[in-house]
Amino acid sequence: MRRGEVESRLLILLTLGLVAFGLVMVYSATSASAALGGKDPSYYLKRQGIYAFLGIVLMIVAQRWDYRRLRSLAPALVVGSLVLLCAVLVIGPAVNGARRWISFGPAVFQPSELAKLAVAVWAASYFARRRAPRDLRELWRPTGALAAVFSGLLLLEPDMGTAIALMLMLTAVLLVAGTPARTLGAALGIAAVLGTVAIYLEPYRRARFFAFLHPWRDAQGTGYQIAQAMIGMGSGHFFGVGLGQGVQKIFYLPEAHTDMILANIGEELGLVGVTAVIGAYALFAYAGLTIALRCPEPFGKRLATALTALVCSQAAINIAAVMGVAPLTGIPLPFISYGGSSLVVLLAGVGILLNIAQRGGRAAASVPDRSRRDGRARAAGARGRRRPDGARRPRDVRRVAGSRRSAAGS
Repeated sequence: MRRGEVESRLLILLTLGLVAFGLVMVYSATSASAALGGKDPSYYLKRQGIYAFLGIVLMIVAQRWDYRRLRSLAPALVVGSLVLLCAVLVIGPAVNGARRWISFGPAVFQPSELAKLAVAVWAASYFARRRAPRDLRELWRPTGALAAVFSGLLLLEPDMGTAIALMLMLTAVLLVAGTPARTLGAALGIAAVLGTVAIYLEPYRRARFFAFLHPWRDAQGTGYQIAQAMIGMGSGHFFGVGLGQGVQKIFYLPEAHTDMILANIGEELGLVGVTAVIGAYALFAYAGLTIALRCPEPFGKRLATALTALVCSQAAINIAAVMGVAPLTGIPLPFISYGGSSLVVLLAGVGILLNIAQRGGRAAASVPDRSRRDGRARAAGARGRRRPDGARRPRDVRRVAGSRRSAAGS
């Protein structure tokens, strides 16, 4: 089997498995509440199925399209994402106090999802042709400035979770590019201070943060969502109450089909189901990072790292929030949570990863094994090389000694 095929097959299996599992859990989380509300029980399943189909088509196209062409598209992707992030603040409808979506008839698009992919492509392209920043001054221009602009627009929506995922993805790219750990630590410290200020200045973020610290102090108010998620996770025990048999999703747990879908998984499938989901993301990280390590081309190596970090960082943020070990940020669970923009963009990213694996494997296979060839050349040279002092080799010495003995005997 050619190098890279194992990781590619594992990546395809994991991605399609998570998407299929997500469709089942979206239907489980929405069918009862939709039926009680007078809607079609399969309404959300049908919409998620359409998004999954479009995403898989994009994944197949991206798998067959040379990822190196993205280098020339990186500036256009960044500019287009900035324009869309500005536009959503003006023309986007307000939903639960946030402006994150742009409607195109029946379709709804979230520009922040495209922004994450655009920054990943730009960062991989930029650090593939330039050396990694050695200090904060080099890091600020232009990487830090661009990250600050994107994060500022995301905080205005507001969407702090996406800003955090963006920073984690950039950190992974900088680490692979060779940025010193001291510089990265200082940059992350500054980002943490600015994030703390952003939490303190916004009342709803401040309420969420203190609710995370003490969810049961106001379990019917600011801590309601976290408390209900804990109840759902705890009531599932080891094997869960059974698929479709959970009750938290019926008007108890808010956003049970999007941000909090892991709590529904914990209630219905128990610790076994949650562990399987976490294990799937761990295997995804292994496959993606292995593809990145084996890619000989700098742009592909950095882009594979960025895409893998994008998926796994969002999964880690969501899982930590649902389990109550991090504040709620509104980040969906990749491939599983309901949401068209996230699913389509992430599936396209997996297609790019598969293309990197294929082309990187071919490039590695086309490089001759110089170690064997050099070893054979050294052995041949040693056999045909005489000693510098003109002395005979041991075989010649034995031959001369034998001739002398024969002469003496005669």
